[in-house]
Amino acid sequence: MADSLAHAGAAPQPRDWRTRLRDWADEVDLVPDLAERVGSLTWFRGLATCFGLCATALYLSPSFQPIPGLPGVRLTDAHYDEVRSQMMTPLALGADSGRHMGATDAVQPLRETPERPQIELSAQIGSSDTLARALSRAGVSGGDVATVTAMVGDDMSDGVKPGTRLDIILGRRTSRDRPRPLDRLAFRARLDLSLELTRAGGVLSIKRIPIRVDNTPLRIQGVVGDSIYRSARAAGAPPKAVQAFLRVIAGQVDLGGIGAGDRYDIVTEYRRAETGDVEVGDLLYAGLRRSRGKSVDMLKWTKDGRTEWFEASGVGERRGVLSAPVAGRMSSGYGQRRHPILGYTRMHAGIDFAARYGSPIYAVTDGVVAFAGRHGGHGNYVRIQHGGGLATGYAHMSRIAAEPGQRVRRGQVIGYVGSTGLSTGPHLHYELYRNGATVNPLSVKFTTTAQLAGAELSAFRTRLAQYQGLRVGLHDSFAQKASANPVASGK
Repeated sequence: MADSLAHAGAAPQPRDWRTRLRDWADEVDLVPDLAERVGSLTWFRGLATCFGLCATALYLSPSFQPIPGLPGVRLTDAHYDEVRSQMMTPLALGADSGRHMGATDAVQPLRETPERPQIELSAQIGSSDTLARALSRAGVSGGDVATVTAMVGDDMSDGVKPGTRLDIILGRRTSRDRPRPLDRLAFRARLDLSLELTRAGGVLSIKRIPIRVDNTPLRIQGVVGDSIYRSARAAGAPPKAVQAFLRVIAGQVDLGGIGAGDRYDIVTEYRRAETGDVEVGDLLYAGLRRSRGKSVDMLKWTKDGRTEWFEASGVGERRGVLSAPVAGRMSSGYGQRRHPILGYTRMHAGIDFAARYGSPIYAVTDGVVAFAGRHGGHGNYVRIQHGGGLATGYAHMSRIAAEPGQRVRRGQVIGYVGSTGLSTGPHLHYELYRNGATVNPLSVKFTTTAQLAGAELSAFRTRLAQYQGLRVGLHDSFAQKASANPVASGK
């Protein structure tokens, strides 16, 4: 007990400075959260710590003074010319690479530089271009351009095809202030004709070189498989012919109902020159043999000055049948409804098709554009008159692709889906008018047919038999004599 009291009354042992500093650091918060207890002593202590750390960092930061170094050796003029003639530096910066070495006393300037005796170049006809503009861009003088245009005008009634190559030779000019004369020009004027113009005795003369052309139509057959388009393209059918074939077939049967085992038959205009060049024309015959359902035989025929598609029986294509104005689902019908923008119930004088922004809008049948432009709540709007008191309207377009007074055909693009006017999103508002008043577009179907008879029907069936009797694939008629092949010709 005495020992315990003696220990309790003893004085505490002194602590060293390290212990005191550690205890003080444990008790004092030097880095408090400055977002809490703003204005308190603890907050000011943390602010002081922050400023102290920032000041220490700035004080200890390195300087950005330039590092001293030795100055470069200055070259003499002679040394500079020697180095400059060998260095890989652009000419704009003073180098002589690719031109000549540094000048010496042996170099003397020329009083007059000689000209090339002739210049050979090649030009190409661009899209929406003319022969005259292409020649002018190539450096042919205006007088020679006028002469060439006058000489070849009768051979190019339809103009020069874009992409045509022009081989040009410009001769020696009499003086530097005169343009070079055209010494030679050669190009393909048509599939069956090449032209060559040469200058002899200062006068241009023309030489026409005919090219044999096989006009036999091209016939492609095959099995539909997974896709008519891919199957026909794999069989060698041109893209233009396959697209036309699908449009014709779609007017007769539902493309979605065509089976993988059905067979297609395509005949298209096909002109092949002996040089290997090819021109693909219009589709002539579209056939579809179906394992289930109605088969299709459609032949293009001209009746009363108008070219139409006729069935094998001689019945013409149904003209005026309303087709879908856009690829999309119908989102709103005809009749009374609450307007999504105006907020009250009123007459919805058409039907709406939900479609992606920029989707093409088609004319539902043939007609003449009566209006194309801005039209109040319709936004960008097109109205087409179809005759017989019928008209159609297409609203909310993003862009119009038709002009007032323009005659359009069924399926022709007249604009693109948008959201102009009173619209909450991209869609097509489609209206149908009868004698100026709107009617339900789904309730109107109008058709006209053409029927062949007599000698015309006999000629029609003869043509159909010729196409159906064509050999499939290309014909090598150039291996035979021209007199033995009635389809080979040269103009």
